[in-house]
Amino acid sequence: MPLLDELLQLSALTLALLVGAAFLAGWVDAVVGGGGLIQLPALLTALPADASTGAVLGTNKVASAAGTAVSSWTYVRRIMPVAATAAPLVLCALLGSAAGAGLASFLPRPWLSPIVLVALLAVGAYTLLRPAMGLVHEPRHSGRGHVLRSGGIGAAVGVYDGALGPGTGSFFIIAMVAVLGYGFLEASVHAKLANLTTNLGALLVFGLQGEVWWLLGAVLALANVLGGYLGARLALTLGSRFVRVVFLVVTGALALRLTVDTVALLT
Repeated sequence: MPLLDELLQLSALTLALLVGAAFLAGWVDAVVGGGGLIQLPALLTALPADASTGAVLGTNKVASAAGTAVSSWTYVRRIMPVAATAAPLVLCALLGSAAGAGLASFLPRPWLSPIVLVALLAVGAYTLLRPAMGLVHEPRHSGRGHVLRSGGIGAAVGVYDGALGPGTGSFFIIAMVAVLGYGFLEASVHAKLANLTTNLGALLVFGLQGEVWWLLGAVLALANVLGGYLGARLALTLGSRFVRVVFLVVTGALALRLTVDTVALLT
């Protein structure tokens, strides 16, 4: 499809709403992850009904990868990642994401909202029931055990990100907090690096399949980058307690949105 034809299929209002959603998604993604739960539903609603699952997910990855790259750089400049965590997490996340993206074309679009809703409700409930979790950075593993757990988190969440995507940053963060004993802020730094890797791995697959709407993705990427930069700066300033509160608010709001979408599909 010619690049300009992508935008001509959308009204000016629809494009403006997509840009706004991308900015908000970048901000949320930088603070707690889960920006895809704003951006992806917006794309699902805005793109033509005959657009493939790969086109929706691939276009979403263009914007997400750009925003995550900027927020990752902002975090790393202030908090140095731990090599024993980052290396296996990123490597396994890349492999998992590529594998998940290869499976994405087999997932019907109507399945996306219910699957993400179940995962999101589980994560939100777990965090809410453990009020002190993630407020203090207390790593509880070392050596091979730490490396294997980091790699396992990367692989599992990577597959999810390649196949679906929304909430990936949130799932990385909560897994590192719950399994590795990381604080929310420290987990966010590593989650950004892993999420950037999964975005690029999945985008490579979708791009090779010719699924991506590149011009629309570039427009949304600019908005996502600005939101990501501002969100990362705010999280670094206010710390883990702020990140946890935003995490719970965003999780609840997005779960409500997905519940409405799921009920609409079933009625």
